[in-house]
Amino acid sequence: MNFSRFNFLGYSKSWWLVLVVGVVMVICGFAYWFWPVAGFAVASQIFGWLLILAGIVQLLVAAGPHFPRGWGWWIAGGIIDMFIGFMLVRSIILSEFVFPYFLALIFLYWGITMIISSVNGHRGRYWWLYLINGILLMLIGFFFIEAGWIQNMAMVSFLTSLAFIYWGFSICMFAYDIKPIEGHRQ
Repeated sequence: MNFSRFNFLGYSKSWWLVLVVGVVMVICGFAYWFWPVAGFAVASQIFGWLLILAGIVQLLVAAGPHFPRGWGWWIAGGIIDMFIGFMLVRSIILSEFVFPYFLALIFLYWGITMIISSVNGHRGRYWWLYLINGILLMLIGFFFIEAGWIQNMAMVSFLTSLAFIYWGFSICMFAYDIKPIEGHRQ
C-alpha cells in the first residue's frame, strides 16, 4: 500500500469541483477584507450561498459513480453545510445574530475532521499538515464563539475575511490531496 497519498476521505475524480469552491472562497475573503463597508449582512449572505455551494459539491462527490472512501463524512459535511447555508440565506436578521455561531460550528466540524484525518493517515508523508490545519480550523471556530459572545462586529468582520481566505486555501490544498493517482485503485 502506498502511504504517500493516504487520507480517510479517499480520492475523487471530482477534485476540481472542490478546488473551484476553494478559489471562490479565497476571492470572497479578499473582497470582504478590502471592502468591509459592504456590511455584516452581506458577508453572512455570501457565506450562506458559499456554504450551499460547498454542500452541493460535497453531496455530488459522495454520490458520484466513483464515490470516495469515507463518503459518509462527505454526506454529513454536505448536509451540515447546506443546512447552515440555507439558515443564513433565509433571514438577514437571524443571520446577523447567529452568524458567528454558525461559523464556529462549521470550523469546529472541519477541524475535527482534519484531526481525525491526520490520526488516520499518520503513516503518510504529510500527516502533520492535516493536524496543524485541524488545530487552526478549531482555533478559528473558538475565536468565532468568543467574537459572537462579546458581539464585537469589527472582530467578527476581520475573522470572517480571514476565515474565508484561510478556509479557501485549505480547501484548495485538500482538493489536490483527493486527486486520484494514475493507475491507483480507489
